[in-house]
Amino acid sequence: MEKYDVTIIGSGPGGYVAAIRCAQLGMKTAVIEKYNSLGGTCLNVGCIPSKALLDSSEHYHNAIHNFKEHGIEISEANINFTQMIERKTKVIDQTVAGIDFLMKKNKITVYQGHGSFISPIMLSIKKTDGTEEQIESTKIIIATGSKPAMLPSIAIDKKRIITSTEALSLPELPKTMVIIGGGVIGLELGSVYQRLGTEVSVIEYMDKIIPTMDDDMGKELQRSLKKLGIKFYLSHKVTGAINNGDNVTVSALDKKEQEIKLDAEYCLVAIGRKAYTENLGLDKIGIKTTERGQIEVNDHLQTSAENIYAVGDVVRGAMLAHKASEEGVLVAEYIAGQKPHINYNLIPGVVYTWPEVASVGYTETQLKEKGIAYKVGSFPMRALGRARASMDIDGLVKVLADKETDEILGVHMIGARAADLIAEAVVAMEFRASAEDIGRISHAHPTYTEALKEAALAATDNRALHV
Repeated sequence: MEKYDVTIIGSGPGGYVAAIRCAQLGMKTAVIEKYNSLGGTCLNVGCIPSKALLDSSEHYHNAIHNFKEHGIEISEANINFTQMIERKTKVIDQTVAGIDFLMKKNKITVYQGHGSFISPIMLSIKKTDGTEEQIESTKIIIATGSKPAMLPSIAIDKKRIITSTEALSLPELPKTMVIIGGGVIGLELGSVYQRLGTEVSVIEYMDKIIPTMDDDMGKELQRSLKKLGIKFYLSHKVTGAINNGDNVTVSALDKKEQEIKLDAEYCLVAIGRKAYTENLGLDKIGIKTTERGQIEVNDHLQTSAENIYAVGDVVRGAMLAHKASEEGVLVAEYIAGQKPHINYNLIPGVVYTWPEVASVGYTETQLKEKGIAYKVGSFPMRALGRARASMDIDGLVKVLADKETDEILGVHMIGARAADLIAEAVVAMEFRASAEDIGRISHAHPTYTEALKEAALAATDNRALHV
């Protein structure tokens, strides 16, 4: 029987990064992956493929709507949807191949099959051909990720009533689509199809979209997506969805309990994700899960079994690829005797619509709930020369700072390249910078980053220069 210092169950951003860091620290490391390709949800049916389609659809949208203003005239732009899906698949293949390379480079053993516990130090690996292999490991990291959450009133058939996985590989470009859920996944995929000509309707139970983010970001994003053509049904409770063969009928109740029915070729259920911890044999080692299926861990991400750890979507916190990766590194370094640390408040969140939305730190609502006195500085993207030059004038940057100390407590932005711009705010907050610190740093002109500088100046005695 093979013996390892560390074995990781799952090869997503939490699992494969943990494996690499363990190997770097001199541990004999193995990874067990249930599916045929490494990379987990993020690389195969999540982050990477969705961004590929977002970029493709944005190119088409610009060709149709914005090129003429730039002086670029094209007689006709046609969508080759099959090619678009094929390009997405190539991006996935290239990315997965990169993970394969990293496993070999770091001398990490990869087992293909379903991993489960026999004891706290022994694992069973059941392969697709029916055979079984067992290995022993001193430490084990659970990184099995998540799967799409379901509504009890709706049966997913993966044909007309689908999840994000199927939405990334549809056989044809639909004319109509109803999306249940106004969060990150629903809005990103809704943007893809609306840009390509699909009539998209979004049903959201809450009274706002992206409800976990700053309220102003949700309002601004909804305005932009409405201009794109997406229809919104907020404060609506979905009661059912029926596959009629060539279309779907979705039923929902509004605040007054009045029913609406929406017909579309596809219904995408995008209400979030659920921890994937089934069939791991956790009961054999005394590890219990919460009502949400997540594994309880301490500050070192250690489970009730002291040699077993868990990271990523299977534990508390935001279900984000980069959060999982940071946790993978933390566990590897903790096992090696180091003293790593994660500030969960400073893990950024991003919505890859256009304009993009990005956020780090506290929202105004959270600061009010905590009773923290704060000040606000905001700056509109349309006041930036760089934004006008690129015709990306939608959006704003908001800086929240402590009223007494001026320390930055939160940064929220919606605009072009916000997904990249937020990193500056994260760095500043990691070093506990003040709003004035950001305001006094020279930012290249013309750039989108100037909006952060101006918002920081606005939070510092209303000193914004260009508005």
